[in-house]
Amino acid sequence: MFPTHLPGLLATADDAPDEGAAGETTTESDTETTGSSADLLSVSDCSVSYGKVNALRDVDLRVGEGEFVALIGPNGAGKSTMANTVSGFLPYEGSVTYEGREVRDRTPRALVQDGLIHCTEKRDLFGFMSVEDNLRLGAYRQDGSADDRLAFVYDLFPALEERTDQEANTMSGGEQQMLAIGRALMGDPNLLVLDEPTLGLAPVILQDISDGIDRIREEGVTILLCEQNVTFALNHADRIYLLENGEVVREGAPEELRGDDYIRQSYLGG
Repeated sequence: MFPTHLPGLLATADDAPDEGAAGETTTESDTETTGSSADLLSVSDCSVSYGKVNALRDVDLRVGEGEFVALIGPNGAGKSTMANTVSGFLPYEGSVTYEGREVRDRTPRALVQDGLIHCTEKRDLFGFMSVEDNLRLGAYRQDGSADDRLAFVYDLFPALEERTDQEANTMSGGEQQMLAIGRALMGDPNLLVLDEPTLGLAPVILQDISDGIDRIREEGVTILLCEQNVTFALNHADRIYLLENGEVVREGAPEELRGDDYIRQSYLGG
């Protein structure tokens, strides 16, 4: 069974046209967005529900091209819901646009082909395939540069090159996280959505992931990080949104939020 968060992994450019939420074919005349022209991702008054449970309530969020934006908050705050929403997996009220077009007007596969790559909390690796095979599967969007991208990923995470032929399901949790991020990078993302990349990692692996993300930033990749580790987010992001109970309750630059009494007491140990 293929991972559900890798839509179109085996798709080709000759596949059928994308369909919107109502099953209608999307055309080039689709309505373009509200929001700044500099915003790669724009979320406005976004609400998402699971049945009668409100997971997101009137959320506003934007990610400019080249920015590193973090969405922080406790477990259950709605961070993964936001990641799944912007990636096209969940219906929503309000507006969510990527590159000036509503997300609901495109399939998840089309979003991937347009460069929105989602590295999920579950990692969604092909467990019985090798490290290199997992990585190359991520490159279907950019077949011509697969070897160059592979060399970059191996340089980013040398542990993966040492385990090229190892099956993914025999790797440690930290190594699997490196592999998941590496596979996302193989798609040459315009927007990389990282959902809880530090969850459960040992400190030594956390440092490797941290160093890797610094390198990714140097490459100019736009990043939306959904992360429970507030210190990690503060150390990397350009701007931060604090999500609690599905609502944005704080936003600002890291230096501003470090000085916020509520954040300091609630998330940074006082």
